[in-house]
Amino acid sequence: MAPAAPVQEHPYSHLIDTLKDGSLKFFNPQKFNDPRYENLPLSIRVLLEAAIRKCDGFYVKEEDIENILDWKLQQNVAEVPFPPARVLLQDFTGIPAMVDLAAMRDAVAKHGVDPALVNPVCPTDLIVDHSLQIDFSKCAIQNTPNPGGGDSQSPVQGPPRATPPKPQAKGGSHCGGQRAPCSKSSCSDPPSSPGGPRPSVQQIENTPLLCPFHLQPVSEPETALKNQEMELTRNKERLQFFKWCSKAFKNVNVVPPDVGAVHQVNLEYLSRVVHVNAGWVYPDSVVGTDSHTTMINGLGILGWGVGGIESEAVMLGQPVALTLPQVVGCKLVGSINPLTTSIDIVLGITKHLRQAGIAGRFVEFFGPGVPQLSAPDRTTIANMSPEYNATVSFFPIDQVTLKHFTKTNFSQEKLELLESYMKAVKLFRNYEEPSEDPQYSEVIELNLSAIVPHVSGPKRPQDRVAVNNMKEDFHKCLKEKVGFKGFHIAEEKRDARVPFLHGGQEYQLAHGSLVVAAVISCTNNCNPSVMLTAGLLAKKAVEAGLVVKPYIKTSLAPGSGMVTHYLNTSGVLPYLSQLGFEVIGYGCATCVGNTAPLPESVVDAIKQGDLVACGVLSGNRHFEGRLCDCVRANYLASPPLVVAYAIAGTVDIDFEKEALGTTLEGKEVFLRDVWPSREEVQQTEGDTVICSIFRELRTRMGKQNTFWTNLECPDSGVFPWDHRSTYIRSPSFFNKLSKEVQPPQAIENAHVLLFLGDKVTTDHISPAGSIARVSAAAKYLMSKRLTPREFNSYGARRGNDAVMTRGTFASIKLQNRLIGKSGPKTLHIPSGQTMDVFEAAERYQREGIPLIILAGKDYGSGSSRDWVAKGPYLLGVRAVIAESFEKLHKNQLLGVGVLPLQFLPGQSAASLELSGKESFTIALPESPSPRQQLTVKTGQGKSFSVTALFDGDMDIMFYRHGGLLRYVARTMI
Repeated sequence: MAPAAPVQEHPYSHLIDTLKDGSLKFFNPQKFNDPRYENLPLSIRVLLEAAIRKCDGFYVKEEDIENILDWKLQQNVAEVPFPPARVLLQDFTGIPAMVDLAAMRDAVAKHGVDPALVNPVCPTDLIVDHSLQIDFSKCAIQNTPNPGGGDSQSPVQGPPRATPPKPQAKGGSHCGGQRAPCSKSSCSDPPSSPGGPRPSVQQIENTPLLCPFHLQPVSEPETALKNQEMELTRNKERLQFFKWCSKAFKNVNVVPPDVGAVHQVNLEYLSRVVHVNAGWVYPDSVVGTDSHTTMINGLGILGWGVGGIESEAVMLGQPVALTLPQVVGCKLVGSINPLTTSIDIVLGITKHLRQAGIAGRFVEFFGPGVPQLSAPDRTTIANMSPEYNATVSFFPIDQVTLKHFTKTNFSQEKLELLESYMKAVKLFRNYEEPSEDPQYSEVIELNLSAIVPHVSGPKRPQDRVAVNNMKEDFHKCLKEKVGFKGFHIAEEKRDARVPFLHGGQEYQLAHGSLVVAAVISCTNNCNPSVMLTAGLLAKKAVEAGLVVKPYIKTSLAPGSGMVTHYLNTSGVLPYLSQLGFEVIGYGCATCVGNTAPLPESVVDAIKQGDLVACGVLSGNRHFEGRLCDCVRANYLASPPLVVAYAIAGTVDIDFEKEALGTTLEGKEVFLRDVWPSREEVQQTEGDTVICSIFRELRTRMGKQNTFWTNLECPDSGVFPWDHRSTYIRSPSFFNKLSKEVQPPQAIENAHVLLFLGDKVTTDHISPAGSIARVSAAAKYLMSKRLTPREFNSYGARRGNDAVMTRGTFASIKLQNRLIGKSGPKTLHIPSGQTMDVFEAAERYQREGIPLIILAGKDYGSGSSRDWVAKGPYLLGVRAVIAESFEKLHKNQLLGVGVLPLQFLPGQSAASLELSGKESFTIALPESPSPRQQLTVKTGQGKSFSVTALFDGDMDIMFYRHGGLLRYVARTMI
């Protein structure tokens, strides 16, 4: 928090303008009468307005405003502050932030400061959405859910998929909602199993499901209710803590479970576009701890993802510090091919911009092609900006955006205010008018007509494969040596086929066989057009007599109840369910590794044939091993293609030449026979979707969640920590907090904890999935008398530093050169023993030996999560030396007091002939400067230089204080 200052006139009071007959005020940068303003990209204009409004002479200075206004010359040079209008948290990354604030209350109280003063200054929304796991699915409802991994109980098989009869005009009064089609006799009988929830579970509110064969209501889907009950039961402690936060802290709004995924709720409910607060009007802007925060840029709202540490700083009143970015103008021209989905456009733009090398820049779209993209299309495109390392992909507001807002329950008064304000400050665009085009750092032109359908994989989102080339590419992957695409399968084993029994029937698996097909919340479900395409394709496929093999683990985890609503009201949801894509609940599920175990017979067949089994999902994360240990090839695809590949049962297919399946009459059915036309999709979307989505969400938000309402929580200003809790624990970040700042200490005779290569992701550093039974975290939980079935996931236990420290570097895919094989192991160098990473770090700490990490390029890429920095810090890591860092992770390391050091250009651990077994000493000056070169000396006499990645004075200040949290606490003390 900034120190108190005397009240004085705002330095930019001469820019104040009014709306609505003077009743509303705003800062109007046009009153500068400076031609530089109209040349600024519109995203930079948002930064400028926020800086003007928040100029206080401390965090935001007048020179910052001048630098932003002078963007053309100051881009990539000046560091500027950005005070966003609000903060967005999801529960996995939000809980450590809230735990830290609760612990900060304890710390300041010990120094005689009123703990109630520790509150978010910036409005903060926390959405509970990431803890949903697929314990129950239609293909295998588990008798005993096993979220902890390992062997599962024998599943109770649902009825097999079968070819449905022709739809009937009339039928009985009830349908059981089963996978198999109902007959007239089954419709007249009661459902075979109750569909209602247990008393403690809130009903999932949707319009009634209709049986596609008799057009009669069916019972409530039991699967989603069972998954929801498990979520509420296993996460009760976390939910109690969240409820305490909503009562104890000011400016905190908690959205309880079963409302929707964070990015969906942000788009559909929390986005304001313009804020009206205490008589002032200003643009909406947001930073969030979810990687999908960037979706909001599709609505003309500036926002991006940050780590939990940075979000805490913003919550406590500090702006985000960033180097004034370059802005790449992406000019869209040409017409969209009718068969191309918005996901194809997303992946096409992703590839184009990744090849352009725009890391760390803003992207702003303009040109005559932009109006062809609907608002949902734009948010889907904006969502992928982290995949090509752009900070944001910004779509300024235009008439298409306004038309979208007319269907989202914005009042006419709010719409008139929005339009008049945006036009007054020139944040409104007419893309057909080239004279309005701003100046950009550079312009990249993309012809929309050149984009054809693609998938992405099998291991990285940037490896795109044209659908018409999928079969050939997969065969190449089988042949190539193990790497980003290759699997190196011996020639004599490439045609292997392994028979197995499932549900009393014999099937075969081969290389390319599909075992997981998931339409999940990430990326796609915000876009009605792609989801409706999937639903209409399912409808046509069912009517054509096509089925999905029952051993394929299919699931539909909508990002919002609105997705269920519009799929249902458009009449396609029962057809998706018929193919196994039944709603399993609302949350990230498969996308964050929460996939229930595959049937044992399938796993055995994969292992027996050493098969490259496949998963296809409609998300934006698919690193190897993320879905399931035995699924080696994972492809990202649009929802309709997920359904298509599930029907085919393999990725080893040429859709142009090979049939999806064969009817009982022996007729081959091709993809082109069941793919809906663009006109059909648009008509369905316009007739049934847009208006109802937002009206239904607001109704859903307004309903009382019985579980949440009845949940008890402490009634105190300081949280009463329960030392028996394995979910919520007071972290040690504030231990021995002094009022005075100590000068930086040299790192002397440090050993290497891990010697890593390129592309070490946040999944490698801090996994979010299930806790393996043989892991250090599992040993800790078992010492607390928990069984593996009670382990839950790393993501759900981010409020417990003891679990998360033990889970740091716990990925089975971690490649540590000190031991030469994958797994969460390392070498304790003094003794020569191989042990768990946590056990080695613990031993080093007992011996008083500081630690460093050696790494290659792009260290820390992937989803943002603060434990990727907190975990290494608590393991005793003082510095990370890498060839390059993902910028967000670099900031996170500084935010906890870990020093990010970069090898000089052209140098690496390999070029310097480092074995990783040396000892390292790093001298630190008493007053470091940005980008200062430091000298590293080894115990063997070798010396080399590295660059300390301080981007500005704020980075240095945080590091000197031992991290951002300790800095904030000291400012209060």
